[in-house]
Amino acid sequence: MATAPALKPVAAPISGAANSQGKVGPNAVTQVAAALRAFGGEDLAARVFTAAGLEQILAAPPEKMVDQGLAACLHDALRRALPAQEATQIAAEAGRRTADYLLAHRIPRPAQVVMKLLPARLAAPILLKAMAANAWTYAGTGSVRTTRGKTCVLEIIDNPLAQPDCPWHVAVFERLFRALVAKNAQVTHVAQSDRGALVNRFEIRLGR
Repeated sequence: MATAPALKPVAAPISGAANSQGKVGPNAVTQVAAALRAFGGEDLAARVFTAAGLEQILAAPPEKMVDQGLAACLHDALRRALPAQEATQIAAEAGRRTADYLLAHRIPRPAQVVMKLLPARLAAPILLKAMAANAWTYAGTGSVRTTRGKTCVLEIIDNPLAQPDCPWHVAVFERLFRALVAKNAQVTHVAQSDRGALVNRFEIRLGR
């Protein structure tokens, strides 16, 4: 049987603002609350949301798009209010919960079945394209650029939710790739600068 040619790196052009109105999906807030409750109950959730000045949001979770500044404030407060390792664990758990929500409610079942049946090298570009098309859920006014290849890359330029190591984004992307493309996929984050703009670069390795 002939061997399929290796997938050459192909970069997609940088998109404009993922959401020109400066909004992100509510999971950037609601899943942080869920992760906080899972780690430390209502007291821990209230502590962090109070530190962010978002007590009312905790009591009445948003169901629609939220202002990216509000979400960024919460992610900042999480990092400030808790020890670094604990904050990272909670942000990552919130990311996994976000991905699980997307798998359960937002990514069509037929598309999931197709990606799971395809070889990883073919499924990865499909998922990467879908992630870029739906960047409004996680990138706000940031712009997104993707590169497919043996190592896939997703970059967010001027990411409004940027954090050290971006544990929330890493966990979202890794869970999606592990569920739909390759069970041992790994996502790593690198912060870079491109013509003065902050670039969050997520490298997605599919493994063997």
